[in-house]
Amino acid sequence: MVETLRRLLVAAGLLAAVSMVLSGCGRKADLDPPSMPLADQNKLTAKKQAAPPDERFILDPLL
Repeated sequence: MVETLRRLLVAAGLLAAVSMVLSGCGRKADLDPPSMPLADQNKLTAKKQAAPPDERFILDPLL
């Protein structure tokens, strides 16, 4: 029983180690540059973000 448990733990450990090694594989290259400069992205996101309308919720009096 102990030998079977030991083999199971060794197999699970090896499987976990192999899966971690394989998950690290990927494309080794530089990061892709953004499509537009960061300053322009900030301008676009600032205009799109509007304050949400103040809607009443049934649990508001509890807060």
